[in-house]
Amino acid sequence: MAATVLSEALAPWVLVLALSGAVAWRATEAVLPTIGWGLLIALTSSILPMGVIVWGARTGRWDSHHVRNREGRLVPFLTLIVLSGVGLALLLVFGAPRMLVALDVAMLACLLVTGAITVRWKVSMHAAVAAGAVVILAVAYGPAAWAGAVAVAAVGWSRVRLGDHTLAQVLAGTVAGAVIGGGAFALLV
Repeated sequence: MAATVLSEALAPWVLVLALSGAVAWRATEAVLPTIGWGLLIALTSSILPMGVIVWGARTGRWDSHHVRNREGRLVPFLTLIVLSGVGLALLLVFGAPRMLVALDVAMLACLLVTGAITVRWKVSMHAAVAAGAVVILAVAYGPAAWAGAVAVAAVGWSRVRLGDHTLAQVLAGTVAGAVIGGGAFALLV
């Protein structure tokens, strides 16, 4: 039960939703720009892609909203890449703060790497997003955000406990998220 709750409450789409708002706030420190920029990133990198995933699960295109079957992850990955790319283009066209562009680029970079790995092996996207989010928040807000590592460990535990990933897949996702996602963000801000 706890593993299911953790896996759902700290799912990638939920974390990206929260991360979009948190980074938008740090970048603008104003309510309306935070809402506007955060919503743009949340729509293109979380809400709309999750809508496609839920639609696919409900119509039987893949096994569930977690897309447990590695082969079934191609369409969700491509959807995320395309929609995040659209989001990035809109951020650039409308002159978004650098930190928000860095966030979108970091998420896209991580998605491309984890997608490439998933062609052969099912890396944990839950772990990748959680680890990347902690590094991004630490860069944006400071060392106190490292406390989020506890959530990364909890997410990893939940994915293994539920039988959705092996420990190696969770560790690979954690490293990819921290190094690629978090690293790209740190380099770009």
